[in-house]
Amino acid sequence: MTRIFVSWSGGKDGCLACHRALSGGMDVACLANMVSADGLRSRSHGIAAGVIKAQAAALGIPIVQRRTADDTYEAEFHKMLLTFKEEGIEGGVFGDIDFEPHREWVTRVCREAGMTAYLPLWEEDQTGLMEEFIGAGFVSVVVAARAELFGAEVLGRKVDGDFITYLKELGKTKNITPCGEAGEYHTLVVDGPIFPKRLEITESKRIEKDGIHFLEILGTRLNGK
Repeated sequence: MTRIFVSWSGGKDGCLACHRALSGGMDVACLANMVSADGLRSRSHGIAAGVIKAQAAALGIPIVQRRTADDTYEAEFHKMLLTFKEEGIEGGVFGDIDFEPHREWVTRVCREAGMTAYLPLWEEDQTGLMEEFIGAGFVSVVVAARAELFGAEVLGRKVDGDFITYLKELGKTKNITPCGEAGEYHTLVVDGPIFPKRLEITESKRIEKDGIHFLEILGTRLNGK
């Protein structure tokens, strides 16, 4: 059984990649989440680091959060991989779909650490991936969206069939990909078939920063099923 880590932002694509890895018989040793230098926020989507920890607790999978600044990101990521390698982890799973520069980057940094990069969603149809994610029973909500494309009311919206239809309609006049692979929107997964517990958002507020609407999550709790 291949022992791997999953590159983790808290969103639907990484979660679906994790699900496929588990379904394929891989041993998910941990989630890997890069956070800001002060340790307060996930670097990928700006979600509070504590919320990502709570999500990992709902999943029942250990999480490693590594602090880094912009100019030390690759060096810190590499150090993290070397530590994983010493612990017997053989590779990493990533939720990338079609952004070639990032695929090249993760492949290289994993190779330099003596590990293999796995991209189970690579170049698949994005609408099909969305339907697979929803059909499997995963529940996620929108936590960030570019203000030039979305109104603030999209924050907190559940990713479901109606949301897919909504994106298709928006896509007629705006450049939006179904999975938001170009950073159009980001999600937080709160429940699903690999979640022993459900993550409930108990308090939040909407803010806008640098042209992006954010759902600032102020409180969470875990609920059993």
